[in-house]
Amino acid sequence: MRKNAAQLAVMALERLGVTHTFGIPGVHNTEFYDALNASQKITPILVTHEGGAAFMADGMSRVRPMHEGIGVLAIVPAAGFTHAASGIGEAYLDGVPMLVISGGVRSDTPHDFVLHGVDQLELAKGITKGAFRISHQNEVTDTLYAAYQLATEGKPGPVSVEIPVNLQLFDAAVDKPNAPPQTNQPMIDKKALERAIELISAGKRPGIFAGWGARHAQAALVELAEHLQAPVATTLQGLSVFPHDHPLHAGFGFSPSAVPAARSSFAQCDVMIAIGTRFAEIPTGSFSAVVPENLIHIDIDDAVFDRNYPSQVSIQGDADEVLQQLNEALRDQPARSENTQLIATIKQQKQAYINEWRAHDSGSRVNPQYFFEALSAQLDDNATIVLDDGNHTYLAAELLPLKAAMTLLTPTDYNAMGYAVPAAIGAKLAHPERQTIAVVGDGCFVMTGMELLTAKQQGLGVVCFVFNDGALSQIAQAQQMPYGRQPCTSLVGAKFEGMAIATGAHYLRIETEADLDAYLAEAFTTAAQGQSVLVDVNIDYSKPTCFTQGTVKSTFKRFPARQKLRIAGRAVKRKLLG
Repeated sequence: MRKNAAQLAVMALERLGVTHTFGIPGVHNTEFYDALNASQKITPILVTHEGGAAFMADGMSRVRPMHEGIGVLAIVPAAGFTHAASGIGEAYLDGVPMLVISGGVRSDTPHDFVLHGVDQLELAKGITKGAFRISHQNEVTDTLYAAYQLATEGKPGPVSVEIPVNLQLFDAAVDKPNAPPQTNQPMIDKKALERAIELISAGKRPGIFAGWGARHAQAALVELAEHLQAPVATTLQGLSVFPHDHPLHAGFGFSPSAVPAARSSFAQCDVMIAIGTRFAEIPTGSFSAVVPENLIHIDIDDAVFDRNYPSQVSIQGDADEVLQQLNEALRDQPARSENTQLIATIKQQKQAYINEWRAHDSGSRVNPQYFFEALSAQLDDNATIVLDDGNHTYLAAELLPLKAAMTLLTPTDYNAMGYAVPAAIGAKLAHPERQTIAVVGDGCFVMTGMELLTAKQQGLGVVCFVFNDGALSQIAQAQQMPYGRQPCTSLVGAKFEGMAIATGAHYLRIETEADLDAYLAEAFTTAAQGQSVLVDVNIDYSKPTCFTQGTVKSTFKRFPARQKLRIAGRAVKRKLLG
């Protein structure tokens, strides 16, 4: 048969279960967009910026099982690729599957200095799992299948495929396409599993640390925690992998940067089961976490083992599959008696922390604790909550209770600002029946808030809560202690009502805590009717989170002694002299 590369690419994506693409058409992919337009299974989504497209694809991939279709970019080469690079990099470090399909310059011409003439395979290095350039129409299907397999196996991530424009425009004789291959996962080491059982059985105070890699394993995770009567802490990205209303849920992290309930419940941990986590900088509080010698580390990616913390046992495999086998083996042993002291301590310290926030005087602004209490009361258990990068991220991590798995999305290791609004749109397209919200700082919102135009075009009711304090507060708080000043963190102050008008969003302003219940109800009622809502929240950021306080101190402790003296001396001098 004769087909062009654009037609073949769409056929392959349909067979892979792709439902949407995100991007902007240009001269190097108009044929691809024409083929997408003819598809009965794939909807191409026009965005306002390719960076937003990448975040939308990321958000879609995070809330779906991979067999239901991963997020796909359809972008122009060069500028389209570099615009999307922040979202691609976020997916790469966070382990989110994505296909990046770009046009490419003509491969059948001898001319130099062509439009968009950069080497995209070089651009892709460092932010993708791999990159392919197709040289003939007959390679399209198998290359996309290989790219999908690479994107979804092991630790997931983005994979780039460049299709030169001439291959899209011109047809050629091609073979009949093969069926998509099956993605293979590693076999679980039975001896390592047996050794893990021995360590768990010998331990007196086990603890569980769960990350994003355990997002499909909530039921098995709960069973393990209850059998062992072990406290459970999570990473930032893994906040929703364990239900927060469970009596054994301790909180985000367990380092000196964690909330009191998590710090105390892990203080004497003698055996730790870490599942789907890399012990990265954020959840370990700048690597200040104390991990017991008896560490059992479970992850799909064997490259994470023994990197930051050595383990006694490393088990490579899918978290749910490993936990199922672990639980099956442990069922032969009697379950531990309910740890009433641990449960009581977690409950008491959680409540004390809430009370501490309630007692904080926010003046004329909205206290974050009261905001998240009111929000939680009106959220469905399976609502999708998308956070951006900033102070609000750690406030939500410490103050917002979550119940269902795969409901909390946030950028972590790449930490790209501007993530939340477009990622929420991608998540809403994946699950239009779910409440979907973005909690975003004012600095992040002005980066990508115009993507609400995309929500308007698609008739999506996404609620964006913009924490408006006029500053880049996470950095401003981190600046204050060592510098005594806060350069370049004050914002001009956008008129968010104007942005709502420009994007067709419904606008609400929460000025005080008295506004919370009524305006939240109005926001969700409006969103349920297919209109997005921009909620401008007069938030109080004056009280720092445990994470901010602990991480600043822990980072400082890691400095060489001479630099500690220099920085501390400068801070004291500036404080005394003003």
